[in-house]
Amino acid sequence: MLNSSLNIVERISEKIGAITSWLAIILVIVVCYDVVARYLFNTSSVAIQELEWHIFAVLFLLGATYTLKHDKHVRVDIFYSRMSIKNKAWINLLGVLFFLIPFCSIVFVTSLGFVANSFNVLESSPDPGGLPARYMLKAVLPLSFLFLLAQGIAIAIKSFLILFPSFKKAES
Repeated sequence: MLNSSLNIVERISEKIGAITSWLAIILVIVVCYDVVARYLFNTSSVAIQELEWHIFAVLFLLGATYTLKHDKHVRVDIFYSRMSIKNKAWINLLGVLFFLIPFCSIVFVTSLGFVANSFNVLESSPDPGGLPARYMLKAVLPLSFLFLLAQGIAIAIKSFLILFPSFKKAES
């Protein structure tokens, strides 16, 4: 059951990675369109500018899960890169338990009210010509931290199994 749960989380993280890779391409296209419209045709759109930062926000929020899964997040690698697999597992386990899980939990819980309020008022852009349904963008916040939390727990479990391989054998 533990392995199937880990596999589900890892598959979701991979799907999120595929989605964010497409979002990056879409963002490049939207920015290019905006630049061409602004500098060649001397026209601009509030909706296009808001779309740029909406796509970037979703890309950044969702991309954190994929980045964590592949261990590509930013960190000071002066010591970590030279550590043994067990020491890395300790760092990952403790980091997830004491930093990632509490942080993701706090953001998830506190963002629910923020998002609910936005849905209740059907929040949209306050700018004339801006995008409607800003509440949809805000809904990505708790969702992304839920995915990040799940991936963090998967990393903690993998680290635990590296540190205590006899537990894995006992479970089989």
